[in-house]
Amino acid sequence: MGKRKRYQNYDNVKNEQSFSDMLRWAKERRQKKKELSVHLPHSEQKQAEELRENKEAFSLTWIGHATFLIQMDGLNILTDPVWAKRMGVQKRLTEPGLAQEELPEIDIVVISHGHYDHLDFRSIRKLKGEPTFYVPEGLKSAFTRRGYKKVTEANWWDTFEAGGIKLSFVPAQHWTKRTITDTNTSHWGGWIFEDSSGQSVYFVGDTGYFRGFQDIGEKFETDIVLMPIGAYEPEWFMKVSHINPEDAVKAFLELKGKKFVPMHYGAYRLADDTGPEALDRLLKEWSRMDLDESMLKVLKLGETYWGEGV
Repeated sequence: MGKRKRYQNYDNVKNEQSFSDMLRWAKERRQKKKELSVHLPHSEQKQAEELRENKEAFSLTWIGHATFLIQMDGLNILTDPVWAKRMGVQKRLTEPGLAQEELPEIDIVVISHGHYDHLDFRSIRKLKGEPTFYVPEGLKSAFTRRGYKKVTEANWWDTFEAGGIKLSFVPAQHWTKRTITDTNTSHWGGWIFEDSSGQSVYFVGDTGYFRGFQDIGEKFETDIVLMPIGAYEPEWFMKVSHINPEDAVKAFLELKGKKFVPMHYGAYRLADDTGPEALDRLLKEWSRMDLDESMLKVLKLGETYWGEGV
């Protein structure tokens, strides 16, 4: 068997951390006192039945972490579907906004990368319908050996057509690993969806801040940006792989986005920051920069944003 391909970031930015870095982080975590009893709220107006019946209208529902149900041009799209109750030894902090049984039949699933908090095959097995999976290059075999046949691999800047929707796989700054030996043997990135009316949704995936946002902003018009804001602390350790709230705003402005929807916070304790802390920093930065409040849409878990355009 030949040597496995290893994927890289822009400018060959490395995400590797030493054993001493891990020890330093562990020591810092023990010294921190965090309020872990305050969690993100759930929507009081969950619209699962309306979502199952919807065949035409645009909708966007935050299920939690990086999992969204997007309805465009009559298609049901899921991003990084993860309903796992635990991530490693950590228990999930907030229940998903929708149970899997409440979902409509899924047409398309996109995966940003192979980390377990973004790719959970137990959750995928329970999905309704017979979706087509769009995955980063290097991940297809993980699906086909489990019996999935409708799997398409993508490299950065690849574009696909599906039922009138245009899907494009765009760069991110991250890394991936599922076993001891497979570090960076599959790629990572974000997905942009464009419908027949020209409306676009950019699912950023998992990323640190990088110059690729400027490139993406030049190539695409992004109406709704699903932007990560959590898992950034300690920043000396996390910043290469996870964007902080202030840099998330910076990236959004470089993208020239029209609406910012925060994600990737409050579900799992992947780092030392908490969900409420991440959201508070985002709101403070939005206010500090005196940005239009209507351009920021903070969804509650299970909340649905409806509408044509933004």
